[in-house]
Amino acid sequence: MGDKPSYGRGFSGRVGFGKKPAVLVIDFINAFTDTASPLGANFDREVEATSALLSVARKKGALVVFTTVAYEPDYRDGGFFIHKVPALRALKIGSLETKVDLRLGPRPGDHLVVKKFASAFFGTNIASLFTGQGIDTVIVTGCTTSGCVRASAVDSLQYGFRTIIPEECVGDRAQGPHQANLFDLQAKYADVLPLDDVLQYLNT
Repeated sequence: MGDKPSYGRGFSGRVGFGKKPAVLVIDFINAFTDTASPLGANFDREVEATSALLSVARKKGALVVFTTVAYEPDYRDGGFFIHKVPALRALKIGSLETKVDLRLGPRPGDHLVVKKFASAFFGTNIASLFTGQGIDTVIVTGCTTSGCVRASAVDSLQYGFRTIIPEECVGDRAQGPHQANLFDLQAKYADVLPLDDVLQYLNT
């Protein structure tokens, strides 16, 4: 067996857990979790793992925030993102495709934030919501690892939050980008951890 990939010394430090966490569920919506959708893939395992995480988080009173992507009928609020990914035109405000997967929620007390681009923080109130609630740790789940999860995790760090990614709770449409981005996120931006480690933290 070869050595594990590494950027060398000076990378892959630990940010660790803080005292007050929130769970940020990125785009586990029907358009992405339904394999019949042009945007969809099979995220059953990741949704199941995220459901287990949310069950504990809610019992412990942690803030839970979901994101969805939704556009006006003329799509002018989508900028060039719509041109780059034309399948996003399925995500019209109010459509079934933009609803959170029913296996996850949202439940009473959870928050739902509509975004237009990759990062959950770009053009939304999530950073101020977390700051106002005294959140210091953001647990990021959802899809896709190489897209919206990555963009949100990078911004989470840049906004000053300890950023944690439970590995079983994020997924992508292809394993290559998934693994490459988990490696890079762990090296530079977040702690990528087994779900059991995150559950243990929440339970304590």
